[in-house]
Amino acid sequence: MDRTLSELSIDPSARERPGLDRRIILAIVVIAAAVVAIVLWLAVGRRAAEVRVAVVREARAEQAAVLNASGYVTPRRRATISAKITGKVAEVLIDEGMHVEAGQVLARLDESDALAVLRSAQADSAVAAAALEDLVVREANAARNLKRLQELGTKNLVSDENLDDAQTAVASYQAQTKLAQERVTAARRSVQIGRQGVENCVVRAPFAGIVVSKDAQPGEMVSPISAGGGYTRTGIATIVDMSSLEIEVDVNESYIARVTAGQRVQAVLDAYPEWQIPATVRTVIPTADREKATVKVRIGFDQLDSRILPDMGVKVSFLDEPADTARGGFTLAARDAVRHDGNEPYAFVVKDGHVERRAIRTGRETASDVEILAGLRAGEQVVVSSNREIHDGSRVAVAK
Repeated sequence: MDRTLSELSIDPSARERPGLDRRIILAIVVIAAAVVAIVLWLAVGRRAAEVRVAVVREARAEQAAVLNASGYVTPRRRATISAKITGKVAEVLIDEGMHVEAGQVLARLDESDALAVLRSAQADSAVAAAALEDLVVREANAARNLKRLQELGTKNLVSDENLDDAQTAVASYQAQTKLAQERVTAARRSVQIGRQGVENCVVRAPFAGIVVSKDAQPGEMVSPISAGGGYTRTGIATIVDMSSLEIEVDVNESYIARVTAGQRVQAVLDAYPEWQIPATVRTVIPTADREKATVKVRIGFDQLDSRILPDMGVKVSFLDEPADTARGGFTLAARDAVRHDGNEPYAFVVKDGHVERRAIRTGRETASDVEILAGLRAGEQVVVSSNREIHDGSRVAVAK
């Protein structure tokens, strides 16, 4: 209780210690943050960069187009099949899209009238044959009678008048027999005509192909010629020989000198704009259309395909021989793979998980590729993009 108020005051040195402790703690925190940053930097730096690559490829010198034209796919063999006679359709045995062979029955007409004609001709033929047999018998009998009279005549036992009558009878029967033989021949010809009439009621395919149009139905009348009305069909079906498909184009006569038989052609169907079809000029029709001032050119496909159909629209490019055929092939790389250090082009080549900076020499450029004259080989992988900056020797992983 004897302590004075001065003894109860706080020592100034004791008041400064907490501040010192805070500085130490702050320093420790800064050092720890630096260590973490260094560790993170080292970890990221060692992680492989993710890159997208493209393959350097070998290309062939392309042929240049000297002329473009448009036309249609047409078959060389296309026929609308009709009956040889006018008649009523009894049955139709085909449908659109059906494949038929040469000689296959497509339709049948009502053959009742033709059968009646055939049976009548057969009956006439039988009558003519029977008449011929009767005359043959009569001629043989007359010949035997003449022979007996001739023997009696050598003995003066028969008059000359009787002998003459016998000879006349034989000659008459011979003439009648010959006439009967001709009638038999004519009757047989009539039978053949009747059979042909029955056969004409059967409509057959003249060649193998695909039915593209079915033009008649059972019960309708058909005729090989137009009847002048809307109730008689002129055809049963239309058949196309799919193996004869070709391209037909009209070329302006001012440019026809650029087209020759055997010239290479690149065709593109309107239905498949990404499909380039190799073809060859088959023939240049040696006449011009004075109204359109065009010349017709027929082009054959190098190889047919089931996607090629008659009357499809097609665009063609007539090709010239490439100007650099002596050079043969050349190397192409994606444009994004070519980088520049000033005016010096280079590319990063992926090899064993690392990139190698490679100086290159470039040539012609297209919208997506660059011709590589030196520095890269076909088959090598070059970097087109990366998720961060890369340098010569950087570790990389190819993105999938």
